[in-house]
Amino acid sequence: MTDPVRIYHNPCCSKSRSACAIVAEKGIHAEIVEYLKSPPSREELVALIAKLGLPPGDIVRTNEIIFKNEYHGREMSDDDWIDAMIAHPILIERPIVVVGDRAVVARPPERVLELL
Repeated sequence: MTDPVRIYHNPCCSKSRSACAIVAEKGIHAEIVEYLKSPPSREELVALIAKLGLPPGDIVRTNEIIFKNEYHGREMSDDDWIDAMIAHPILIERPIVVVGDRAVVARPPERVLELL
C-alpha cells in the first residue's frame, strides 16, 4: 500500500479501537488522529466528508447529549451540520479511516478492509 492510512480515532470507543487493531494486524502503520484533542479544521472536515461521499448529516452522532439538547428535530443544511461538528467534534462519527482519496466510517470496524 503506497497511500498513508489516517484514522480519526477516539480511544474511548471500542469500534474505533477495533478498527485501529485491524489496520495494525495487517502490518500497516497508520497516522492516528485523536480528533477530540486535535479537531479537524473546517477545510479538513469538508475534504474528509467529500472523501466519504456522504452528506454531512450522515456522519453526525445522534446519540450524543449535545445532539439531543441542541440539534434534534432541527432543520439543518450541510453547512449547518459542518458548523455543528466544528463546534462540537464529539458529534463526528468514529472511526473514520482515510486512504488516499477514499474514506469510510468503520462501523462495523471491518469496513476498514474496504480500503486496505
